[in-house]
Amino acid sequence: MIDGIRLAVSLLTVVPVPVGAVDRRAARWAMLLAPAVGLLVGGAAALVLLAAGALGLPGTLGAVLAVGSSAALTRALHLDGLADLADGLGSRKPAAGALAIMKRSDIGPFGVVTLLLVLLVQVAAVAGAPHPALAVLVAAAAGRLALPWACRAGVPSARSGGLGDLVAGTVPTAGAAAATAAVLAFGAVAGVPGVLAVAAGLAAALAMLAHARRRLGGITGDVLGALVEIAATAALVVLSAR
Repeated sequence: MIDGIRLAVSLLTVVPVPVGAVDRRAARWAMLLAPAVGLLVGGAAALVLLAAGALGLPGTLGAVLAVGSSAALTRALHLDGLADLADGLGSRKPAAGALAIMKRSDIGPFGVVTLLLVLLVQVAAVAGAPHPALAVLVAAAAGRLALPWACRAGVPSARSGGLGDLVAGTVPTAGAAAATAAVLAFGAVAGVPGVLAVAAGLAAALAMLAHARRRLGGITGDVLGALVEIAATAALVVLSAR
């Protein structure tokens, strides 16, 4: 489990931690603990929002800084995965061609537009949320809840090698369900909207996961990153409702 914690923090944040064994057992724990690691990122964003409020900064500026801090703390890897997945799926090529596009280091027009829209929605949702600091905390956990479900038993990797191959199929369905119960309990801190936000985030992620499996044959590291951003964005939209 300790190796899993270290691997989760190393994969999902920029926090420098010594990594122990990198095997499928550690990968299973890393994916199960991903929502808890998300609280580190969400907590940092919440602190940014509180500091911005204390300084009297406009709510929109505080939201921009909070979303930016989340990207910085994750090396923007989830956003990069989202852009790559958008380019791959947007190409409408067969699986092999789409995966080749996703491996490229550049970002195409589908990726650029997707990034802009998602970041704009995130900033607007945070700025409009009744409780912005709580919203980013719940959304961060909800976003990473997509990972144990995407890595559950029966979900294959789209290609050999890479992060997707390491984590694919490592999480038992019961484990993903337990992680869901924990995140729902945390979301309940924000009341009914928090629970609905977690549910909406997971539903959006599962829908995209199903589409990615049909088009690509399974998951990759880019797919996992994209699912985090999709789930977090859906959760923020729900939490922005007044």
